[in-house]
Amino acid sequence: MKFTCTVDIDLPREHVIKTFNNPHNMRHWQDGFVSFEHLSEGDPKPGSKAKIVYNNNGKEMVLIESLEVYDLPREMTAVYEHEMMDNRMQNLFQEIHANQTRWTANIHYFRMKGFMKIVAWLFPSMFKKQVQKWMDQFKVFAEKQ
Repeated sequence: MKFTCTVDIDLPREHVIKTFNNPHNMRHWQDGFVSFEHLSEGDPKPGSKAKIVYNNNGKEMVLIESLEVYDLPREMTAVYEHEMMDNRMQNLFQEIHANQTRWTANIHYFRMKGFMKIVAWLFPSMFKKQVQKWMDQFKVFAEKQ
């Protein structure tokens, strides 16, 4: 399953990247966010890994993030692994003009197991709506900073 979400943020790209790239900010725009832990040493680069934990309706959900492309302020692409599904998310940041940035997220769910296969087949829009919701919440958070 593949889809794209986009949001225009009324801030310079440098400010958007600074806000996006700070894991401490994730709690402000990602519902259920609990923690982010770097599993690799040093600055982020392709091959770096992190553990991201969410509270999903009272159940812990753990994702392992593996960076594939780390070319900020232009692009950050990562694979997110979960026991029930894996996806690749390409985040592109385009400067529209000095005070506006377009964030485009290209998502590809390439592995689903068990119940998630059924959910994805019956309700594919649910996945896109969740990503768009978080992107819209990021916009609100970043613009209020």
